[in-house]
Amino acid sequence: MAEISAKLVQELRQKTGAGMMDCKKALQETDGNIEEAVDWLRKKGIASAGKKSDRIAAEGLVDTYIQPGGRVGVLIEVNCQTDFVARNEAFKALVKNLAKQAATADNVESLLAQHYIDNESVTVEEFIKQTIATLGENIQVRRFVSFPIAEGEQGVVDSYIHTGGRVGVLVELGSPSESVAANPEFQTLARNTAMQVAACPNVEYVSVDQIPSEIAQKEKDIEMGKDDLANKPDNIKEKIVQGRIEKRLKELALLDQPYIRDQGISVEDLLKQAKAQLGGDIQVTRFVRYILGEGIEKQEISFADEVAAQMGSK
Repeated sequence: MAEISAKLVQELRQKTGAGMMDCKKALQETDGNIEEAVDWLRKKGIASAGKKSDRIAAEGLVDTYIQPGGRVGVLIEVNCQTDFVARNEAFKALVKNLAKQAATADNVESLLAQHYIDNESVTVEEFIKQTIATLGENIQVRRFVSFPIAEGEQGVVDSYIHTGGRVGVLVELGSPSESVAANPEFQTLARNTAMQVAACPNVEYVSVDQIPSEIAQKEKDIEMGKDDLANKPDNIKEKIVQGRIEKRLKELALLDQPYIRDQGISVEDLLKQAKAQLGGDIQVTRFVRYILGEGIEKQEISFADEVAAQMGSK
């Protein structure tokens, strides 16, 4: 019997919308032949929900879950096909529950295998299939990230959701002082930092020091090759390029951004003020930003074509 890889199981899942265990069984029964496995699932009636699995799911919601006490936070993206379904209360409730469940999952696959929080007689994956059948659209858990504060460390995790679930940010702030981390102002600072990240789409790193050297070198190569520097002496070109690189790298760093609530100070200045006020050191440990549907190639379809497709599927 051919060895059935996780990648092959995932590919069959994407083709059919069937469960992981069903896909694995189908591939075992067909000696790893994915086309025969599709037919096997169809014969068993397992791939019926798969009619919708090839439809591009680029709408949906980004949502968060913060565990009471703020020591664990989750940011999740769940996709559907249309904004209409994204506004559906059943879909919103599903995303809320998935964010909460993701706090105890290692990856999307392990999340799908959990018993669903509101109906433990089915797995998350099975409940999603039921929701697909109810709402009539493909639904996919695209990604999530979890920020647990390490054992023995002090800090807080907070989040911010912008534009009705189209942009989400998760931030972890740390401090060596337990009293600082427990201060309500520290929590407020975490929320404001999350809002800052949401407002700065170019920011990718906490500080310039964290930017990998290969990123800086790439920026230098781009600048050195620009037409406006072609006729300048090498020493002048080097100084101009260095200035441009420093400016560009600062655009990537959170601490160098003007603070959104007071443009006269930077985020780094804000942290220094908070340190003085709260009496202890404060660091932005990490952050992540999700933009709904980023990187997904959306399928353009007219309303008439969509209606025709729906009529043809009846």
